[in-house]
Amino acid sequence: MSESAGLPCELQEKLKIILETALLASPEALTLSQMKLLSDEPLSSRDLETLLLEIQRDWQNRGVELVEVSSGWRFRARPHMQAYLDRLNPQKPPRYSRAVLETLAIIAYHQPVTRGDIEEIRGVAVSSQTLKTLESRGWIEVIGMKDTPGRPELFATTKQLLDDLNLRALEELPSPGQMMLEV
Repeated sequence: MSESAGLPCELQEKLKIILETALLASPEALTLSQMKLLSDEPLSSRDLETLLLEIQRDWQNRGVELVEVSSGWRFRARPHMQAYLDRLNPQKPPRYSRAVLETLAIIAYHQPVTRGDIEEIRGVAVSSQTLKTLESRGWIEVIGMKDTPGRPELFATTKQLLDDLNLRALEELPSPGQMMLEV
């Protein structure tokens, strides 16, 4: 056990077990402030992050991993394990139309944007159903109104999208040029 956490070794081990239990049992990612509540002793963010990094190392050769996403920390199955998990629940993942995916990409890379901005970039009208699909999935939301005639809604992505993509920030999205190379 590393002494870098600045905590006695015995306390570090106890906190790691408590953190692992909470992270594995929680259906949602946990924030640092939520995890600090688990400790009987005051715990600095630095000490907590050190413990989380140690837990990451401990789980390095397992089928699940501890990851940091936009809304906190959570365990997830490693991508190469998904084929096995799909055997337990053989549902097909939702398929999204090209219009939905293009609209999402435009919002993610150009936000905040109006419906008119999306239509101008795509060159076609955006159906209300396309936006409703993205809103119902929790991937986009209205964040305000543009100060122009008609006061159109401004759309932006949500933390839910980042969490679903296992990203901490939008900057981790591949550049549009990289995406074109992968297709």
